[in-house]
Amino acid sequence: MKQALNCILLIDDEEPVNYLHKLIIEQTGYVKNIVTMQNAKQALNLINSKEEEKLCRLIFLDINMPGMNGWEFLDKYNELDIKHREEVVIVMLTTSLDPDDREKAKNIKEIREFRSKPLTKGVLEEICEKYFCI
Repeated sequence: MKQALNCILLIDDEEPVNYLHKLIIEQTGYVKNIVTMQNAKQALNLINSKEEEKLCRLIFLDINMPGMNGWEFLDKYNELDIKHREEVVIVMLTTSLDPDDREKAKNIKEIREFRSKPLTKGVLEEICEKYFCI
């Protein structure tokens, strides 16, 4: 299968969830590098420090995390000076059943998709086909 992505970033405070999602992503062969972060602040630091060509173009973001939640992450993310921001696809990946979360996500242009955990191979393939022509 064609490898179109250099990097996928998983931001979720639950290590087992990151592990499972990483395994699913590895099975597709779509990406060279999978980065997992359990802390949204550390993820922002990573994004801010990355060279443009190494920037993760696909980010899976959880909503409910201690410290900085997904919404707060997005506020800070928008303050970063990132070239080619429009090329980054952010997918809110959550267990939240709150319809207000889904509605809020619709009103944030950076969030391209709102999906329920766990990530499946089918959902990943759908997202990659839609946004990265894989």
